[in-house]
Amino acid sequence: MSNIDDLQRRITKAMDRVASGLDKIGGGPAGPDPEMVQALEDERTANAQLTERVRTLKTRYEDELAQMRAKLEEGEARMAQLDTDLQRVRRANTQLTEACEALQAANAEGVGEPHLINKAMLAELEGLRAARASDVAETSAIISALTPLLENAKDEETA
Repeated sequence: MSNIDDLQRRITKAMDRVASGLDKIGGGPAGPDPEMVQALEDERTANAQLTERVRTLKTRYEDELAQMRAKLEEGEARMAQLDTDLQRVRRANTQLTEACEALQAANAEGVGEPHLINKAMLAELEGLRAARASDVAETSAIISALTPLLENAKDEETA
């Protein structure tokens, strides 16, 4: 009988160990860890926000790049106009110089020819018009260069 009691006691101890092991295994969560699920969702949210920020920054960059290209093209157009006007001034000055030389030669001979005087006056008028056009183009280029600087300064004062 002591043998039966001993076996019963050993079986009871083994069953207790099995039950405690099952409690340890069965005590854990059946599904995924809720903290891990929350951390994963937080990371997905952060990733989506970062993706949206990158998309916004890329759009802003492309817009600013397009604006800068437009300003560059506008500046190049203004410089081309200024160059054209300066070439016009040079041509007018050349014509004026030639007309003045012809007028001086005619006066030296004692022959004052009215068409040479008219030609000199027309060349001088063309020179003045060309100089005015070049001044306007130069002023316009300066104003277009200073306008963004003034706007930025005004924005910084209000900020």
